[in-house]
Amino acid sequence: MKLDPDQPELALDRRDGLPDALRVLAEAYPRANWEAHENFGEMIRFWMERHAMFRQLTDLLQEDARALADNKVGFETYAPRLSQYGGMLLNQLHGHHQIEDHHYFPRLITLDNRLERGFELLEADHEAMDGLLHGMAEGANAVLQGGQVGPFIERLDSFTTLLNRHLTDEEEIVVPVVLETGFQG
Repeated sequence: MKLDPDQPELALDRRDGLPDALRVLAEAYPRANWEAHENFGEMIRFWMERHAMFRQLTDLLQEDARALADNKVGFETYAPRLSQYGGMLLNQLHGHHQIEDHHYFPRLITLDNRLERGFELLEADHEAMDGLLHGMAEGANAVLQGGQVGPFIERLDSFTTLLNRHLTDEEEIVVPVVLETGFQG
């Protein structure tokens, strides 16, 4: 799915949150109350844990890269961690998006048509994330092959910002739909 060229502000790298029209259910179901809601079941808990894992992995990758740049850790310690945790992030995130795009989103979109545009936005994010994931892999491989860590830190910081924007927006669309409808996968 491509974003409407008349709304470039909705692109993942340009927005700072969901537009009001897509916050219909997010306003009705504030984040602070999600876990206490009777429809916050195991499926959504697991899904949120996956998002937390992605955030933890990017934090770890940033900390490790900065430790290398500051000579607090040697390359021989850094390289296997980058390979392990970077690979885990990229592979798990790609698989997560595939499941969302092909299983969950098509089912969720039928539950509340007010958010159809929101699911289109998330799908466009996933397409944008594919390019970002590829860029992350290239940057990590460059460092592992003896390149400078500085450019990778910049790429990682940008990636982390966009990933967090996407995860937050996705949560603010998906979780309220689940709470509203009782969807359990």
